[in-house]
Order: sequence, then C-alpha cells, then structure tokens
Amino acid sequence: MTTRSQSWFAKNAVHPAERLQLFCFPYAGGGASIFSPWKSRLAPDITVLPVQLPGRESRSTEAPMDTIQDIVHSLLPAMASYVHKPFAFFGHSMGALIAFESARQLYSKTGRLPIHIIASGKSAPHLPYSKKQLHDLADQPFTEELRLMQGTPEEVLQNAELMQIIMPRLRADFKVCETYVYQPGNPLACPMTIFGGMKDYEVTTDSLHAWQQHTTLPIDVQMFEGNHFFIHEQEQKVISAVVNILSASSAQNHAAAAHASYSTNTLQPRFRQS
Repeated sequence: MTTRSQSWFAKNAVHPAERLQLFCFPYAGGGASIFSPWKSRLAPDITVLPVQLPGRESRSTEAPMDTIQDIVHSLLPAMASYVHKPFAFFGHSMGALIAFESARQLYSKTGRLPIHIIASGKSAPHLPYSKKQLHDLADQPFTEELRLMQGTPEEVLQNAELMQIIMPRLRADFKVCETYVYQPGNPLACPMTIFGGMKDYEVTTDSLHAWQQHTTLPIDVQMFEGNHFFIHEQEQKVISAVVNILSASSAQNHAAAAHASYSTNTLQPRFRQS
C-alpha cells in the first residue's frame, strides 16, 4: 500500500550512516526522475528525496495542482516523518519557489528549518514575474513557446498524442509560477546558495543576488555555463557543487549543535517566529 508520504517522495534506500536528507524540487513539467542520477553521485550518507508532484510519472493519474498554496499545503504533512533529522532543500526554477515557500511554512508550523536551501535558476520570489503569461495560451502558441524555451525535446513537441497528455501538467505548473504572489515575511535564519546559468537571459544575476532579502545570512551565488537548464548541461558540476555545499553546512550544523549542548545560552530563539 502506498502512503501519502511515499507518493510524494521517490526515496532511495537509507544508508546506515545517513546524516542528511536532501529534498529535491523539480522545475515546471519535471518529475522526480530528473534527480535519479543524483542518488548514485551524492555521498552515500545523503538520502536524496526527489519530490513527486501530482500529475506526473508515478502520480500521472492524479490532477496537477496549479497554486503554490495547494502544493505546499498538501506537501507539508507528507514531510512530517522526515524532518526530525537534518535536511536540506534544492529546487530548480519552479522548484526553487516551492522549496522557499515550503521552508517558510514548515518553520511557521514546526519551528524547523533546512540546514541549507539551494535555489537554482529562479529570480528572488519578491520580484515581479517578468516572463510571458503562458498557461492560458491556445495549444499551438503554447507549444511554440515551449520550443523557444528549449526545455522540451523536439520529438515530444511533435507528438500530438503525447502533448495532449503532458500539456495539462505543464499549464498547471506555469500557472503556479505566473499567478504566485509573494507575501512579505521575516527572512529565514538558514544559509542559502543561489545557482544561475550564464546564458539564462531571463534570470539575471541581479535577480539572483536579490535572494539576499530572504535570509539573515550572507548568500553565495554560483554561476554555471549554459541556459536555463544548466542543471542538465552541467549536471556533474552542479552535483559536485551541491556536495560541497552540503558537506560544509553539515559540518557547521554539527558544530553549532555541539556548542548548544554545552551552552546555557542556546540558539533556539533565532529559529522562532517573532
């Protein structure tokens, strides 16, 4: 029997020495399988948890969700059995937005935060959405816009039957991004690293640096060769960067926990809502 949490997460086997869980949020139209290569390339003590959104792959019979609020509201209960251990978030494009809002809501409800958030290929959430509105276009212009984005294989775009299957989830995902309205809130007290593509002309370096508004700690912006889908073009370099980031964050988190256990002046107030 598939539980609610199992339907949301395509989980690999837990290593006996597991020290960290990495939730991976896909881009618009993507499923959990885009992170399959990560499972064997990250350290064995990092458990990769690709997020499987409704309407794709193993959940293809479910209706896709078309608002951030619906996704996060349904996702958080499924995360409950995982977040008692150290965890981190990685999200690309739409996935970065979902990761950010999930972190905000998780902190609001439980007081827990990721040890690190890696937001990839996404302008800071408070900035106005600057791209074309695509989700309500007619089928043909919608398909042409997908072709211009270079994220959907040409053989898929030319397969009318397949496009009729995947178009509803693509429209839903674009609607998630195009109708998102940022609600002001306190910055998160956790480190953030921001990834960008050097030839992703719709996500500027200024819009990546603007993520600084959403954390109390200095952000690190790392740029990769390639367009918006640099996470595939430069997959090994991206994975190596993620490994380095998580190794450093895990060490810092361990040191902070050890210090707190010997200190009467704990860090707890920092992680509570004011």
